[in-house]
Amino acid sequence: MSRSVNVAEQTLRRDAFIDVAQRLIQTKAYEQMSIQDILDGVGSSRGAFYHYFDSKQQLLQAVVTRMGDAAMTTLQPVVRDPSVSALAKLQHVFTGIAGWKAERRDLVLGIAEIWMSDDNALVREKLRQRLTLDLAPMLASIIAQGRDEGAFTVTSPDDAARVLVSLMYAANLLATELFIARRAMLVTLEEVARLLGAYAEAYERVLGVEEGSLRIDSELIRDWYQ
Repeated sequence: MSRSVNVAEQTLRRDAFIDVAQRLIQTKAYEQMSIQDILDGVGSSRGAFYHYFDSKQQLLQAVVTRMGDAAMTTLQPVVRDPSVSALAKLQHVFTGIAGWKAERRDLVLGIAEIWMSDDNALVREKLRQRLTLDLAPMLASIIAQGRDEGAFTVTSPDDAARVLVSLMYAANLLATELFIARRAMLVTLEEVARLLGAYAEAYERVLGVEEGSLRIDSELIRDWYQ
């Protein structure tokens, strides 16, 4: 019994570091946030920090992983609803993730620029691997349903799901790059819509659905990139 209590306590302590880091990223920005800031916010020692995290980058990974887990959780009610068509579920996955980010705009923006730095390349790769493990089974289930409904023409739902996850991850990286470029006025709103729209076309071709079946929300693009 005592071991279970210790595990629960350690989880709470680790979560406390993530809570403070998430708040500081929104209010102070990641690059200006120091480990000492985190220690002050938690009221803990440096030794305690390094018990849970090897580095500031690993803490960033924990913040982003928590964001991804929360976004996935919000998708589950619709994904598990047998009355919703596969195509509607898939569209919900795309718009649901985007909408979840929009509701946490300050946090997403606080991470966006530093996310693409060389220092965080390993963090990005670990997130890609985690995304494949978590999202691919969900997409495979949706694609299998769509194949049974006659909406999707794929040979293997599992293989198609892995391809979609790769495309979604690449689209997310591109969206971040375009956001940075847009702030520097290096791309137009029309270019952003065209480039991100190309991914929607790629999704459609992987699944074998009609053109326009999966759409990029133009209003959401304007909201983020205007």
